Amino acid sequence: MAKSKANSSNQLRIIAGKWRGRKLSFPDVDGLRPTPDRVRETVFNWLQPVLGYANCLDLFAGSGALGFEAISRGADSVVMVESNAQASKALAAHYNLLATEQCQLVNKTAEQFLASNSNRFDIVFIDPPYQANAWTSIAQRLVETNALSENATIYLECPSTGALPVLPSHWTLIKDKKAGEVRYCLFKNEVGDDE
Repeated sequence: MAKSKANSSNQLRIIAGKWRGRKLSFPDVDGLRPTPDRVRETVFNWLQPVLGYANCLDLFAGSGALGFEAISRGADSVVMVESNAQASKALAAHYNLLATEQCQLVNKTAEQFLASNSNRFDIVFIDPPYQANAWTSIAQRLVETNALSENATIYLECPSTGALPVLPSHWTLIKDKKAGEVRYCLFKNEVGDDE
């Protein structure tokens, strides 16, 4: 049986920025695994040049580790999409605790959100539960729904074993690292001059 009470292993720490050191709890939800601290540290060092004033989209928000870290470090806004009711409830509690107007919480699947979204985003986080195997389909939906700004940066987290998922040909890999069972990459949306 899954534990229902949050314990010390069910906490994440915001690493830097205005909420540096703040600890947030998250529930036991199948497939929910916050991006590890050292991976987050590296990722946000990569993102720092483009993070200020960026509009971000976290399509599988889970614990909120990526979205809240982005706001803490200077992003303009973040839409956090989470389909699990228990995880969404925890995100809402963090949102109230941090008293921020810069987050929008959406309790839908990533596909449902993209189907109704009309905004464009500068940074998109794609870190689905591994068993969902949703990387390729979500990448295609982001392109089809025109959800990416012209030079958007896309963060993708997947298992360190095996090849990268099939992604749009105009997404250029700019950073790629592994830490244990996690592979984490940054891509640039390079749409070219065909318009």
